[in-house]
Amino acid sequence: MYHAGYLEHIWTLFCGERKSVWESVSILRSADIEHVGMSQYGVLVFRKTGLDDERHVAFSRLFGDLDDVKPYLTLGRKNRFAYDELFDVSNLEDDGSLVQVDSKRDHTSRGNSLFHVDSSFNPRRASYSLLRAHELPPAAYGGNTDFADTRSAFDELPVSLKTKLLESNYIGAHSLWHSRKKACPSDSPFLSHVDPESYPFGRHRIVQRHEASGRMNLYIANHLHHLEYEHEHEHEHGGNDDDGSERARERVPEPEGTELIETLLSHATQPQFLLSVEWHDPGDLVIWDNTAVMHRAGEYKGMGKYRRDMRRTTVHDASGEAWGLNERTEERMGLP
Repeated sequence: MYHAGYLEHIWTLFCGERKSVWESVSILRSADIEHVGMSQYGVLVFRKTGLDDERHVAFSRLFGDLDDVKPYLTLGRKNRFAYDELFDVSNLEDDGSLVQVDSKRDHTSRGNSLFHVDSSFNPRRASYSLLRAHELPPAAYGGNTDFADTRSAFDELPVSLKTKLLESNYIGAHSLWHSRKKACPSDSPFLSHVDPESYPFGRHRIVQRHEASGRMNLYIANHLHHLEYEHEHEHEHGGNDDDGSERARERVPEPEGTELIETLLSHATQPQFLLSVEWHDPGDLVIWDNTAVMHRAGEYKGMGKYRRDMRRTTVHDASGEAWGLNERTEERMGLP
């Protein structure tokens, strides 16, 4: 695994002449971010930006429509922030107290420690995520954010597996509940009773062309519950095609489907594809492209001891693959 400070392909932007970095960041547009390397590298690191919540949200809006946390505000929960566009990825409860080990918030957040992409379980997936440090623990307690380069991972697939994926054109069924259960003990009092099959899946092709770079990408995540494939189905009264057939979807049989998912995840998270970004100061900002990299919360040793307040905005994807094979609905997944 590499660290951002030692990789040429991670751009760390510092402010010159002691002016506020916000004065530089605020005038950037999507085209500027592409120019400095987002489409090529997938991850950009900005240090000491000076952003607050308001300007974080305003800056994020330059890249497109933003997702919000409303699906998570259930059962009377109130947002800790003034902006619904800010996702709370801290170790703090709604009242600002520290999340305790084995609490409900702890169990439902453990999925963040598995490699994933944001919002693949929703009908419309995410493009960019912008994660900002608001309050950090002592450096010795960890809390890096790790990334996996899924475009390079596709390039380096064994030829036979790459051919199989291209010919089969598999569809991945993504579930937020699946990744939450996967990261927790099977007897979790908060998740053991949950059946992901009772909730909608977000469906997206496993192999896609990344529009901004033209490279092929593995669009995978630990949200993947199962795989599906399409085949021709004769329609009794005519179908969508001129020959009276339509495309039907079926699940890849088990254990083949799960084994293939785990093979791809293991391949894409080999050390040569990984990057670990350290958080140095409040105001540090990392932007990544969910359609080119996976990410996870790295090991954190300060749970229940030190505050780690991280805040994220998420941009709705506007590419041709944004909606995958899903209905264009405003429904989104949340956690109670």
